[in-house]
Amino acid sequence: MKYMGSKRWMLRNGLGHTLDDASTRAKRFVDLFAGSGAVAAHVARKRAIPVVAYDLQKFSVVLTQAIVGRDKTLDDEKIWEEWKKRAARIRAHYKPPIADQVTKAFVEQCRQWSEAKKSLPITEAYGGHYFSPSQAVWIDALRKTLPLREPGRTVALAALIRAASESAASPGHTAQPFQSTRSGKKFLKEAWDRDVCERVKRSLRVISETHARTIGKARVGDANKAVSSLRIGDLVFIDPPYSCVHYSRFYHVLDTIARGKCGPVSGVGRYPEASERPRSRYSIKSESIDAFTNLLKIVSDKKATAIVTFPAHECSNGLSGKETIKIAKQFFSVKTKTVHSKFSTLGGTQIVDGKGNGRAARQHAKELILILSPKRTVRNSRIG
Repeated sequence: MKYMGSKRWMLRNGLGHTLDDASTRAKRFVDLFAGSGAVAAHVARKRAIPVVAYDLQKFSVVLTQAIVGRDKTLDDEKIWEEWKKRAARIRAHYKPPIADQVTKAFVEQCRQWSEAKKSLPITEAYGGHYFSPSQAVWIDALRKTLPLREPGRTVALAALIRAASESAASPGHTAQPFQSTRSGKKFLKEAWDRDVCERVKRSLRVISETHARTIGKARVGDANKAVSSLRIGDLVFIDPPYSCVHYSRFYHVLDTIARGKCGPVSGVGRYPEASERPRSRYSIKSESIDAFTNLLKIVSDKKATAIVTFPAHECSNGLSGKETIKIAKQFFSVKTKTVHSKFSTLGGTQIVDGKGNGRAARQHAKELILILSPKRTVRNSRIG
């Protein structure tokens, strides 16, 4: 997957065991920064407790709700057969440009063709960029013909988001698409040749087979507001942003598919207007420390326990592993673990030339796991 995969890596490298141990005593699991939904899904499958998850971005909520929001498997073959038939009727109305070779002229033709399709929001915004016109039309057609009933509708949408993430012609994240340059054309063609429908079908099968033991809920929400609803006995998972660039810049394509609509886009990255992209205090350097401090204070006031993950090094948003430990110790008894992780550079390119230019999209790094327990209250006694 191209979206936020570091927690999937950590679940196999220490985080999974930590969650399994801590969640045995929890009445509820609350994930305040759901991301790809990997952590929420892990706990939901392991423990018969409700999982409640929050994120600012719609696509994250869809991915998470598809798993934590149901306790039974679905018939993916039946869903896919009926869904694709509906989508194929829409797809049949369009004849997108197709060519054996991806040239600069062909890419320009694809972009002009796509931008004229006002009734297909994904195609208009991203066709000829992140997706070939044919891929984009299929994504639009599938988005328009989702199953009407839940939970099938959310599961199908999650499968479409996953498939789009796997198919997008971009290095690591959907921040900027590959261009029709001499070095970029082969990557563009490789991505445009991917079969979107086959990837949707495959993702639908995997998601349909995965479900919670107890039905939970994922919601769009700000972590610092959601935390007010915590209860005694909750286990809270906190994995805040570490970049000074808002995550919505890197995942706007997936969010557009989740919402099913998109306003005007601009720039090489085809970014929607700022008003359509969620902003987080954790990605504002002057506010990140205050936001994190406030969050942990409320978790402490609610007498909940928590697990915090954060890169051990200093990050661009002003927070660091050392700073998170310092803040946590103000409110909790803290146990610290360090694990090796794949750290996303968020927008780093996978194409690194012989002169050392460029950044790898993922770098190996150390990440902290902080286990936060309420401090014991010391009562003064008087000897009479």
